[in-house]
Amino acid sequence: MIAYLRGRLLEKHPNQVIVDVDGVGYSVHIPVSTFYQLPERGSEARLFIHTHVREDLLALYGFLTAKDKALFERLISVSGIGPRLAVTLLSGLDADELTQAIRQGDVQRLTRIPGVGRKTSERLVVELREKLGGAEAAAPAAPALGESGEEVVSALLNLGCGRPAAEAAVEKARQSGTPDAFEPLFRAALKIVMK
Repeated sequence: MIAYLRGRLLEKHPNQVIVDVDGVGYSVHIPVSTFYQLPERGSEARLFIHTHVREDLLALYGFLTAKDKALFERLISVSGIGPRLAVTLLSGLDADELTQAIRQGDVQRLTRIPGVGRKTSERLVVELREKLGGAEAAAPAAPALGESGEEVVSALLNLGCGRPAAEAAVEKARQSGTPDAFEPLFRAALKIVMK
């Protein structure tokens, strides 16, 4: 399962990028909000990845922050919302605005996003209003992890670890003197989780 990519941007389009990671080009679907924040072609890019697998498809969806990726994964947990529609939602409103619209039950604002109808908007509000409330309450603790810590937490989540256990493992690894870089921090945190 691919959880994170860091490499050179070969191609950059509003809905898709190609990232060269050591000679392998990964095609990644992105929301428009991510497109505008990415550097120019040829520059280094870092993306949190959701790997979507179906019988006939393997697709990668990329986001600049773990928070955007987490929201995307909440969106596709709603019945009738697939990855493409979730990307459309994140392209129509940034993550904070989308979360606020869902929590406030602002169906009218959600239906202004092209391709999102009233029934879909109502389903989003009904199924996610409470879940997003809980996610926001826990969000202030995340910045203390820093960029490399969030990358490690994201990788551990993709391996099936729960967020509290992943965050605790990262903190414990740091306290034991592990360098604050992705690879050593990930290895140390993984050992802690596996105990």
